[in-house]
Amino acid sequence: MAWSGAKRWPWTQDDGGVVIEMPAKVYLVGAGPGDPELLTRKAWRVLQSADVILHDDLVSEEILHVLPLGSQIVNVGKRCGAKGISQSEINAWMVSLAREGKIVARLKSGDPLLFGRAGEEMEALRSAGIDFEVIPGVTSALGAAAAARISLTDRRHASRVVFVTAHRAGGTGLTNERHVAADTTYVIYMPGNRYAELSEELQAAGIGAEIPCVVISRATTRRETIQCTTVAELEQCDAPGAPSLLIVGSIAASASDEAAQGAELSAELHPELLSLALQHPSYDSRGRNDLE
Repeated sequence: MAWSGAKRWPWTQDDGGVVIEMPAKVYLVGAGPGDPELLTRKAWRVLQSADVILHDDLVSEEILHVLPLGSQIVNVGKRCGAKGISQSEINAWMVSLAREGKIVARLKSGDPLLFGRAGEEMEALRSAGIDFEVIPGVTSALGAAAAARISLTDRRHASRVVFVTAHRAGGTGLTNERHVAADTTYVIYMPGNRYAELSEELQAAGIGAEIPCVVISRATTRRETIQCTTVAELEQCDAPGAPSLLIVGSIAASASDEAAQGAELSAELHPELLSLALQHPSYDSRGRNDLE
């Protein structure tokens, strides 16, 4: 069945029961950690209705492969400082498309409000008088913890979770964590290839060299990998493929290197996902897109 591009949602009804298409607006949509089945129902419906989908570079191929062919799909991501479209250009593009009457989905890996630039984008949309809505997604920390079978707040080991990004000027900000309680789980987003520096920063913050940690790459996708190590040995880790995430704390001791090495997505695609995947040129006979 060919994708018609017809708008099926968002919609509403007037008092007489007549279906009326909602006006154009911008949706900041969380793509989740990678598995299309972890998209929320609302995110899925918005993506099927969007005229234009502006996605980050770290949105997984699995999700890109089930986006409707009737939408204009544009990669506006930047990785490792590579030159590309600027944030101000993305903001202007969203405003311009909405003013043209388009339904725009700004698709972000994980949750839009964690370590993305959703704050800047919302400010630009507000200033331009553009209607927008934020649709939460499963953040990468939770996807990675599930993949490694770690309880971030196991009451026997951790009563506090700190989310921090390694992708910022001046390090991670872990120096502010001195003298905190030992029962803390640290989740470090976007470690890149900074594992030697992170090992030093963690120890300088008073986190013991023997504390276990785990590096999860491409969580919830068929290329997911998990590496278990310690703070002291973190510098010996090979930088995995992006997106990756580092979990540090005593709870990381429960992770298993075997948990998801080379794992494939565990569940079959549901019919509504499969109906779009079938249309994609890279769909293969096994019922999955060929992502290798």
